[in-house]
Amino acid sequence: MILFREAIRKMEGYVPGEQPEEEGYIKLNTNENPYPPSPKIIKAICDFLATPLALSRYPHPLSEMVRVGAEKYYGVPREWIVVGNGSDELLNLIFRVFLGKGDRVAYPFPTYTLYRTLALLQEAEPWEIPFPGDFSLPEEFVRARVPLKILCNPNSPTGTYVSLEAIERLLRETSSPVVLDEAYVDFAPSNALSLLARFPHLLIVRTLSKSFSLAGLRIGFLFAHPEVVREILKAKDSYNVNVLSQIGAKAALEDMEYALRNIERIKETRLWFSRAMEELGFFVYPSCANFVMVKRGDMDLYFLYQELKKRKILVRYFPEWPDALRITIGTDEHMHILLEQVRDIIKESAHV
Repeated sequence: MILFREAIRKMEGYVPGEQPEEEGYIKLNTNENPYPPSPKIIKAICDFLATPLALSRYPHPLSEMVRVGAEKYYGVPREWIVVGNGSDELLNLIFRVFLGKGDRVAYPFPTYTLYRTLALLQEAEPWEIPFPGDFSLPEEFVRARVPLKILCNPNSPTGTYVSLEAIERLLRETSSPVVLDEAYVDFAPSNALSLLARFPHLLIVRTLSKSFSLAGLRIGFLFAHPEVVREILKAKDSYNVNVLSQIGAKAALEDMEYALRNIERIKETRLWFSRAMEELGFFVYPSCANFVMVKRGDMDLYFLYQELKKRKILVRYFPEWPDALRITIGTDEHMHILLEQVRDIIKESAHV
């Protein structure tokens, strides 16, 4: 008989968005960037692969070339940076370092459900504090006394955004580590890097998956004070970021103009698409991310998710929030096709 830890048997694993095996889908369910990465990234990887012994050596354990690029672009000393296999690995490391059995981790909810999974893996207790109706910081969260707090900002799945002033107040009133998950912050009006030097208990997690079109390379950053970095590195795998990802990330950080142009395109599409969905009778949460969350009264939108899937359009349906759908912002063409199909489905359902 195979024996597993009781915590593993009891928990449910995190369920990522569907990755279709067939071609031809319009994929608006996992918040990937609809535009290809910079050609300079592709060239850098191809040039590297053409060199002898390119793949026969271990990569740099700290991804030093990436830390140098991140230091230059973000203005944070490299000793304050950990490079991860996507931001999810860095979140995993943070939970492992700060949480033990029975500890509580607090976060506003609804949010990224991976936090719950990571807490349960540590046999810690996830304390999910409901957001108020305006998705401002819950007072209970600000006042909470726990070993770890985490805030996704902009939030997933809603796309809503907490102001820098509110985050600064949270940091002033909290003595334990506070993690800001800024996976989508490049699509928002501001970020919290300016607070890092003043608050040694602040940890900021970023990714190149969304704004840099590099979801397939899995590159994330943790920004924190050196004493935090030192402890995090104790739990990190020796060679956690493969060499092709390091080459690609370095090239991405050297071609910021390309990424910034695509970010602006996505923000423009987000604006007109949100208005169009409102005209169709949906409530659209005000989004500062590369997706929007929509609802139509208290209607269970599983039927809409299913009908769109039949038409080879994938959006994200969460059983925990059945009255809403999360829709990634794709190209203008893809969003127009989605709107046309939503109109048709609504008309058809009205006659049933």
